[in-house]
Formats: sequence, structure tokens, C-alpha cells
Amino acid sequence: MKVLVVIDMQNDFIDGALGSKEAVSIIEPVRKKIKTYRQAGLPVIFTRDTHEMHYLDTQEGKQLPVPHCIRGTKGWEIAPQFEVEDSIIINKPTFGSVELAQYIKEQYPDTELELELVGLCTDICVISNALVLKATIPEIKISVDASCCAGVTPQSHKNALEAMKVCQIIIANEEV
Repeated sequence: MKVLVVIDMQNDFIDGALGSKEAVSIIEPVRKKIKTYRQAGLPVIFTRDTHEMHYLDTQEGKQLPVPHCIRGTKGWEIAPQFEVEDSIIINKPTFGSVELAQYIKEQYPDTELELELVGLCTDICVISNALVLKATIPEIKISVDASCCAGVTPQSHKNALEAMKVCQIIIANEEV
């Protein structure tokens, strides 16, 4: 069984408070990937970076003092280009989601499970979730489609892909 995990494809990360041209550039490839999974009848799970109004008082907010993905705001919403119906959405208060890993472990106990991760940002939330998943379910096959991810910078995107490779995460569609 294959499951697609779409990490934080939210307005604030695409064209909002922390948006970038690289994030905008992966909209269509991610849409196509989601469509492929849905046409095959395979599950699609979305994560949503979720902060509260007191974000600037948190450790993350002190390190990155840019309010973003505040619960209930337009920036927090998954971008309208992505259809989320019939999908699980997991709100996560930080980069990597223990809840996502627990959900996958409980819902898909089959060790033949393959997870594919796509989304934003390669160097923060994608790598964090890949590593939390690998630590929680060590025998799971995890891949990341590099063409469906974008980092804070192109260099940090590449660095994150290299780090994930070392941690036995398969990187697909990487530019050479």
C-alpha cells in the first residue's frame, strides 16, 4: 500500500508571509501527484502547520519572528489549488508531527507500507516529518519526490535532500 503525505501546502508558505517563487513552482507537480494517487484509490494525507495567536511568544516565534499559519487565518488554510476532500488533515504545532507518525502506525500497520512525502519546506517540515516517521516506524519505506518539494532556498533544499538520503530516505526526481 502506498500513501501520499502532502506537507504544509498552505497559503502562507506559497504566496503569503513566507512564500517563495520556488514554492509557487511546485503547485502543479504536487496537484498532479495528488491526482495520480486519488485515481489509483490511494490515500492522501495533508499536514497543516498550525500556530496560535501567541506565536511570537513561542520558541519558534522568537527564532522566526514572522507570524504565519495562525489557526483560522487565510494563510493557515491549505491552498485552494489542492482538493482536500476525503483526505485526513493533521494539524501540527511544530516542524515534525508525532501525531502524523502515530496515525500512520495505527492506520497502516502493514510493514509493506510505502510513504511518499511532498510539500514545503524541504529543509524544515519535510525533512522533520521524514525523520520522525523513520524513527517511529524504522522499517517503513519512505520516499521524497524532490520535484514536488521546495526549500527556504535552493541550496537548503539540496542540503536537506542529501541529509535525508543518509538517513535511508529515497529521493526521487532529484536534479543532478
